[in-house]
Amino acid sequence: MNDVEFNDNIDDLFATIEDAVDELDADVDCEISGGVLTLQCPDGSALIFSRQTATRELWLAARSGGFHYVWQNDEWYCARTEQTLADMLTEISREQIGEALQLN
Repeated sequence: MNDVEFNDNIDDLFATIEDAVDELDADVDCEISGGVLTLQCPDGSALIFSRQTATRELWLAARSGGFHYVWQNDEWYCARTEQTLADMLTEISREQIGEALQLN
């Protein structure tokens, strides 16, 4: 994956996350600025997705920790937890938002 493909992939992912947030009952605000997508959760915490172009990674900062994802087999994958972003985000959002954020 080259830089253009990486950035297009992240842009698509951020749009997908924003669409998923719109489907939630919880009041979650989304903001994109400088390659960072921030979800402000109802409890005052945040989920922060950060584009890391130099390493072609997506980083996620959540109350439960920080996670690094690489594009592997057509999905974002965390080697440390051996889970996909979609699976982890379901768990993390339940803890932090109170609802499962589903990436479709």
